Amino acid sequence: MRIVILNTFERTGGAAVAASRLRESLLAEGEDVTMVVRDKQSSSEQVIGLNYSSLQRLLNKCHFIWERLVIFIYNRCSKNNLFAVSLANTGCKLTQLSVLQEADIIHLHWINQGFLSINEIKAIGKLGKPIVWTMHDMWPCTGICHHARECNGYYSDCATCPFTASSTLAANTLAKKKHIWEKLNVTFVTCSKWLQERTLHSVLMTNKKVLSIPNPIDTHKFAPMDQTTCREHFGLPVEKILLLFGAVKASDKRKGIDYMKAAVQLLVDKHPEWKERLELAIFGKSELEMQELFPVKVHQIPYITSEQEMIQLYNTADLYITSSLEENLPNTIMEAMSCGIPCAGFNIGGIPEMIDHLENGYVAGYKSADDLAEGIHQLLQHADFSQLKQKARNKVIQSYSFASVAKRYIELYTQLTQKR
Repeated sequence: MRIVILNTFERTGGAAVAASRLRESLLAEGEDVTMVVRDKQSSSEQVIGLNYSSLQRLLNKCHFIWERLVIFIYNRCSKNNLFAVSLANTGCKLTQLSVLQEADIIHLHWINQGFLSINEIKAIGKLGKPIVWTMHDMWPCTGICHHARECNGYYSDCATCPFTASSTLAANTLAKKKHIWEKLNVTFVTCSKWLQERTLHSVLMTNKKVLSIPNPIDTHKFAPMDQTTCREHFGLPVEKILLLFGAVKASDKRKGIDYMKAAVQLLVDKHPEWKERLELAIFGKSELEMQELFPVKVHQIPYITSEQEMIQLYNTADLYITSSLEENLPNTIMEAMSCGIPCAGFNIGGIPEMIDHLENGYVAGYKSADDLAEGIHQLLQHADFSQLKQKARNKVIQSYSFASVAKRYIELYTQLTQKR
């Protein structure tokens, strides 16, 4: 079976990581898989990049700039929510690629920021191939937003959009999507049951099949390592209790840095014994000086691009904490748990599907810094911490391993190709 995976980036961002891992898992099962991306970041012959010349790179950059410029203008020249929405009003042309023409399955992932336009998705549909679209956020089921938050406008017409000054932009884009999506031979796949439930409410999903299949992870790579060795590698204290927190941009408000700050403050206020014993490691890009935010020692670690370094960093931690306010099925939790690191996070998105409350981690009430602080305390006080760690890893092996996820996708591909 010839499978083509489409994603804007090869490695940058959670969707790119998930799409690349799916490619690897399918290859391990003997499938013929090619990945087409705008931004190629490896030397793999199985990945086709569209920035193959200086002229093409400039053209692709113009696609990105033009989309953002239209959003900026419609939003009355405000940068607010500039990257919270996408229009897909312009993009690359792919249908002439032989790899798409010869494919048995075309598998879309995250295709925004000037990679594919809505019109190009329509053109791909006209190739007559079954399309699978794995949703890493809500954009395929909304007018223009990547996360609808409390808005239910996508249930009907997006007539009132909280993300732009002009609701006509969202309404018109939704109407265009509806016209095209109705004619697409597409099966939507969400990475979490939470997103599946939200997607099914969309007016764009009428008579569409929406399944839930999680992202895969290589549990042989993401595995426990010696904590002392890993801490020494990063120059982190061997004798301290270490909490790990981070993201591509750790200071992003959507990642809940304010709630993380409040939770750590509440933790040391209620349980002063942790103030000297506990330290915090934060990875990712940041516009803030993190030490100024927290009442405990902070080790600020730059954004890591090496997978092996990231595995070592997870293994420095006693707990991984996420205070993210918008999530689907976060790779960071999956990666940490695969390394045997218990996690705590808010009850949002797919997080409660990943963390079994008080079994392998802690699920705190949404936006409750107090409950998150209590969760950290309870996990650190767990009677059998080694069992907690093992249960975290077991959950990932059982639910998210390469073999288990690849099998589910191969079954789906087989069903779709047999219907042709």
